[in-house]
Amino acid sequence: MSASESKIAGRNIVVTGGASGIGLGLCRRFIDMGAAKVIVADLNENAAQQAASDLGDSASAVTCDVGDEASVEALVASAIERCGHIDMFVANAGVGAGAGLDASNELWELSWRVNVMGPVYAARHAIPHMAERGGGAFVITASSAGLTTGPTSFNYATSKHAAVGVAEWLAINHGPTVTVSAICPTLVDTPMAPEFGTVLKQPLTVDEVVDSAVEGIEAGQFLITPEPVAVDMLRAKAQDYDGFLANMQQRVAAMQAATERPG
Repeated sequence: MSASESKIAGRNIVVTGGASGIGLGLCRRFIDMGAAKVIVADLNENAAQQAASDLGDSASAVTCDVGDEASVEALVASAIERCGHIDMFVANAGVGAGAGLDASNELWELSWRVNVMGPVYAARHAIPHMAERGGGAFVITASSAGLTTGPTSFNYATSKHAAVGVAEWLAINHGPTVTVSAICPTLVDTPMAPEFGTVLKQPLTVDEVVDSAVEGIEAGQFLITPEPVAVDMLRAKAQDYDGFLANMQQRVAAMQAATERPG
C-alpha cells in the first residue's frame, strides 16, 4: 500500500483516551507511520499535554469528556480548526470498573455513558464531516467481551456488546464512504486490567493490540481481533449457543476456583 493509499500516513487523526494504554500506543504508532497530525484527546488534561509533548510536533492535546456530547462536539471542532480536517477518528476511551448483579446504578450509567454514548457522540459529529469530504475512517475500541461476553463485569460486558452494535450500525449505514472498524482485544496489559480480577491467561501487550489494529485499519477491516481465539469463540457461539454458554460457565468456575485457591 502506497503512502497515498494509507489510512494513516499523511492523515489527521483524533484518538480519545489517547494519554494512556491502547490510545497512547495508537498515537505513538500513527506518528511513527507518518500521520500528519494526531490529536491526543483525554479526560486527564495534564496526561494529554504530557503525552502530546512526548510525541513531538505532530501531536497536540485536547481535554475531552467523551460522555458529554458538548465536550465531544468541541473536540471535533478543535481538531478541524487545528488540522484543517479529520481523516480518522478513533473512539478509544473507555471505562472498565464494574461488578456483577451488585454493580451500582452509577456504574451502569458510567459504562453506558463512556463506552456506548462516547462513540455515538463521536460518530454524530465526526462522520458527517468526513463523509462531506468524500471519506474517512471511524474506529471503536470495543472488546472481545462485546462479542462473547465472557467472565467480565456485568455492566462492562453489556456496554461493550452495545459498542460493537454501534460500530455495526455505522458500518452498514455509512460505509463504504467511511470505513468503520471495531477493535476487539481480549484482556490487555493496561491500568484497566486489574479491574477484571484473576485471569487464566497472560494479557496481551499494548504493542500486540496496536500491531493488529494498524494492520486491520489499513486493510479496511471491520472486525479487528488481536487473538484468533475471539473469532473462534464467536463462531462457536453462532454454531451452538447452548454449548458456548456451558463452556463459558466452566471458565467462570475455573476462575473462581483460582481466586479461592490458597497462595
